[in-house]
Amino acid sequence: MKTYADHVIFAGGGTAGHLFPGLAVADELRASCPQVSVSFAGSGKAFEIERVRASGYEYTAIAARPFPRKAIEALRFVTDNFSGYYAARRLLRAKNVSLVVGLGGYSSVPPVRAAARLGIPYILLEQNAVPGRATRWLAPGAAMICSAFEEMRPRLRAGSRVRVTGNPLRRQFGGAGASSDEPAPRIGRPRRLVVLGGTSGSQTLNRQVPMALYKAGPVIHDWQIVHQTGEHNAAATGLLYRKLGLRATVAPFFDNLPEVLRTSDLAISRSGGTTLAELATSRLPAILLPYPQASDNHQRANADAFTAVGAAKTLDERETTGRLDNHLAAAIVELAGDPGRRGRMSAAIATLARPDATHDVARSIATLLEFRELATV
Repeated sequence: MKTYADHVIFAGGGTAGHLFPGLAVADELRASCPQVSVSFAGSGKAFEIERVRASGYEYTAIAARPFPRKAIEALRFVTDNFSGYYAARRLLRAKNVSLVVGLGGYSSVPPVRAAARLGIPYILLEQNAVPGRATRWLAPGAAMICSAFEEMRPRLRAGSRVRVTGNPLRRQFGGAGASSDEPAPRIGRPRRLVVLGGTSGSQTLNRQVPMALYKAGPVIHDWQIVHQTGEHNAAATGLLYRKLGLRATVAPFFDNLPEVLRTSDLAISRSGGTTLAELATSRLPAILLPYPQASDNHQRANADAFTAVGAAKTLDERETTGRLDNHLAAAIVELAGDPGRRGRMSAAIATLARPDATHDVARSIATLLEFRELATV
């Protein structure tokens, strides 16, 4: 009979797109399996430390470094990741960890590799249509890979244990059984456009969107503009709006983002997997600008999956000629001036929502813990 308590470590983070799915699943696991201890390990970024501890979880910083793009970075890559690997081994042993959940990104690699060497099962969360480098490296030994997109499955080697669950979302977006049959009523509120600049802040969106809105002219003049800039760009973006004579609510982050999305009419956004899941659950049509430097062009693949069903309009800045703000202004005029099309896009994007994703991933973790318990009897 098992005499120890299960402990699950969520490894990785770094960006909201990796971290928030992990926090969502951790909260669900804490609610459904209170006997299971949960903690987080990551690269030590202030963003993730603040949000993990605010959610009530212990956090351990583990050294990690992304794959080097320059030869001069190779030595730090090797030394930091070896250091992180051995620190992770000590952590997993000290806490008698039962399962590791890899959240993606380079900071998930040392703890997951340590788990594999110690014979501890691990699950991977993959938020994008193209699996990241960490997922590709770690997939062969994973007990399960929980994917947001069916399109990801053939991109991993045969035999990988893929389950398409959708992207886990915070409870504020609605949990298992949440309905997206009807959009939020618009009676008594102005039409709203929300701009999502990403965790680090998209310089392109933060500069180009205000200029595009200015050029969109009368079609947008009575809309409410809400612009989430990321950590370091709020002041400069707010100043640009004021110089252009546009009224906008600008902030690094909005804690009430689920409510903002539910009560908006159009979004302009990058196309990270978690952001797209949030838009789908909120039934919010979008103009998507995939991040051109995203690894393996995964944001374009994500955007294509949404555009293919009529849920979004994609503008790839690598394929546009001339000024990007002109193309963006034209897209804004096209969609802001056509409520019928926005309604059709809203219905299409709702078909991509997976409100049970958080519950399904947490249930998969609980099932693996039960199997492990049986194996130790």
